[in-house]
Amino acid sequence: MAHRSQVQIPGSLGHKLAARFELPAGTPRGFAIFAHCFACSKDQFATARIARQLVQLGVGVLRFDFTGLGFSEGDFSDTTFSSNIDDLVAASQWMEEQGMAPTLAIGHSLGGAAVLAAASKLPTVKAFVSIAAPSCAKHVTENFGSQISEIETKGEADVQLAGRTFKIKKQFLDDVEDARVIESVRNMKRPLLVMHSPIDQTVGIENANDIFMAAMHPKSFVSLDDSDHLLTDREDAKYVAGVIAAWATHYAIAARKDKASVEPVNGNEPVVVEETQRGSYENWVVTGDYRGVADEPVDVGGDGAGPTPYQYMNAALGACTSMTLRMYAQRKGWPVDKVSVSVTHEKSRNEVDSSDLDVFNREITILGDLNAEQRTKMMEIADKCPVHRTLHRVSSIHTTEST
Repeated sequence: MAHRSQVQIPGSLGHKLAARFELPAGTPRGFAIFAHCFACSKDQFATARIARQLVQLGVGVLRFDFTGLGFSEGDFSDTTFSSNIDDLVAASQWMEEQGMAPTLAIGHSLGGAAVLAAASKLPTVKAFVSIAAPSCAKHVTENFGSQISEIETKGEADVQLAGRTFKIKKQFLDDVEDARVIESVRNMKRPLLVMHSPIDQTVGIENANDIFMAAMHPKSFVSLDDSDHLLTDREDAKYVAGVIAAWATHYAIAARKDKASVEPVNGNEPVVVEETQRGSYENWVVTGDYRGVADEPVDVGGDGAGPTPYQYMNAALGACTSMTLRMYAQRKGWPVDKVSVSVTHEKSRNEVDSSDLDVFNREITILGDLNAEQRTKMMEIADKCPVHRTLHRVSSIHTTEST
């Protein structure tokens, strides 16, 4: 089942790196390593959101804080772009030692440049993804402004980045000057997905063009339209994760979600629901090849990460209705082009005994060249769907505690 853990892994400078390792419910389709943006952390919104979406799609993900950032040990001022690459390699080796070697490497902003530059040192990785990445590591120094001259003359200076103060040493400037990101991309010879917003004000779209043109096929480019550099919009991050999962299926992760390790009960394969331990109410919903997420809306304390339990019930009624109508139409040979069912649920007061009554409002749309008599019959058949019958009659629930 789903598993989430915080671990410490050895970093390149001898310090412990704080990492978060998340495994999906069931058998993972593959494993990914994620490098965050410059001066950010593994828990930066876009990093966490994309990782969460990938886990929901069946991919195990490791994200970690580079030396001196987030909860990792060490002094950030002692780090360089090269040490970030070495941290990335160390994290990949740790995953391999756990028997979960990464087959997909993802990097955001300067983390994307690090992933690309580290390609030759990541032999288990089958495909790479860069998100808003600079084509030259030196690009990050544009954020240092007038402090660059102070760093050059005094050897170090305090720089303001994203509202925080970081000490940058001359060794960092010298190191990014020598970084060879584009050269690494030319020699990568593995699939690459470049994702970038054309209106990125931090790392211009020309960087994506340089990376894409340097890469060998197979390569892909996805424009992130009106996204900002940090992907602060929740929907943008979800979109990025979905595209990555779909693209990587062809190159780095298994196409099929393996079944969860649950035994059939009385010949029926159970639906297993288990807390993800993310947020107050988020749960995995696993059955056979399928894994999904259930949650509560934000206004009642949840994160809105998935349908509510009642929405799943509505979905069951709607799906069963649609399938029943399709089966009937096929048996009759009727020209039904498409069936659509909309279901809502509400509580109502039973006027007979003043008890609460569950009311499911079902609206059915049937597209096709049917006459009035056929349409009437189809609506009658809708009431014969098995889930409709189950909800309409009194059910019995038997509960036991597992041992």
